[in-house]
Amino acid sequence: MSAARNRNDAVKKITYSEIKIKSTRFYTLAAILAVFILSALACAFYMEHYGHYVTGMSNQIVWGTPHVFAIFLIVAASGALNVASIGTVFGKPLYKPLGRLSGLLAVALLVGGLVILVLDLGRPDRLIVAMTHYNFKSIFAWNIFLYVGFMVIVAVYLWLQMERRMNRHAKAAGLVAFIWRLVLTTGTGSIFGFLIAREAYDSAIMAPLFVAMSFSFGLAIYILILLAACRGSEREVGDVVMRKLSRLLGVFIAAVLYFTAVQHLANLYAAEHGGVERFILMDGGIYTLLFWLGQVVVGGLIPMILVFRPATAGSNRNAILASVLVIIGGFAQVYVIVIAGQAYPLDLFPGMEVSSSFYDGAIASYAPSLPEIGLGLGGVALAGMIVLVGLKVLRFLPVSLANAAIDPHQKEVTGRP
Repeated sequence: MSAARNRNDAVKKITYSEIKIKSTRFYTLAAILAVFILSALACAFYMEHYGHYVTGMSNQIVWGTPHVFAIFLIVAASGALNVASIGTVFGKPLYKPLGRLSGLLAVALLVGGLVILVLDLGRPDRLIVAMTHYNFKSIFAWNIFLYVGFMVIVAVYLWLQMERRMNRHAKAAGLVAFIWRLVLTTGTGSIFGFLIAREAYDSAIMAPLFVAMSFSFGLAIYILILLAACRGSEREVGDVVMRKLSRLLGVFIAAVLYFTAVQHLANLYAAEHGGVERFILMDGGIYTLLFWLGQVVVGGLIPMILVFRPATAGSNRNAILASVLVIIGGFAQVYVIVIAGQAYPLDLFPGMEVSSSFYDGAIASYAPSLPEIGLGLGGVALAGMIVLVGLKVLRFLPVSLANAAIDPHQKEVTGRP
């Protein structure tokens, strides 16, 4: 008993200045991220100057790889806040010290995703029109308010958590943020669900599917950032925390697989969607491979085995591997949704074969170009830069997450006030 008390006392005596990220590591990471950001700006300028014909996009596929990156980051931003919600809204003490990093990561991912969208518009100046003239019959107009509102609410939420005098209001703000992010992700999924012209999109299940995807993607990124930040600042992360986060990740992975199965089973039941389902599940070439191997096996089944297997539960190495696989599978899933959904031809005249010089009725071809990939990676790098600077200058991490500092049988968790 006395030994445990001594260990806790030792943890409490560690000062913030002694454990923050080392300057050499910080500047090295910042330089690497800056290179990606500058490269993304160069790619955006190249596409703006020469036109989008230099990309893999066409009149058939108008949302390319940058949209895949952007949608992934925006969806993950909502899920990254889940850790903070569990701690404040649902009153789980173990998650409370992790809430600040959760909020920082949510804002960073959303900013990274939105910047990709803005730079991929082709005419970024037209964003002013979108911000001043609203068509409320369009789901895109709704999302402008949802995205801006999300950043404001999370900023307030973080302030309430970090200001000791305002901590009593953090639960109310957390509840608002929790509801808002569910609406935000529902709106993002509804972009596809409302597009009735595309057979691969026209489904009400897209909204809950995107909510489940956000929980899975966001938590996977959070686990990687948490472990990297703690290692960079020489903090210890015990298996108590990782076991909880890993099992939660497994539940979210199972939810994504469940909603994906419901989506495709429902489409198979409807005869009108038989063609697009056969395209994605059997005859789609790279899209079929990405669905079964990338999404289902790499991003679903293997991570579930890693996090639920008793022998490896709580292992940092397996948590890292599972999280990386979830992110890879998540990109594959979003790629299939966005690109494959456009590659399958529009059914202009049901029951009739359509062909013309405009490739009506033909499967559209698409290959990501280097500028598209560079722009997408730049958005990821920008999100990473925001997190890196935030961790350097503010107290977003608890003093310690070691088992000696966190006792799951206690009502409170030792952490930074």
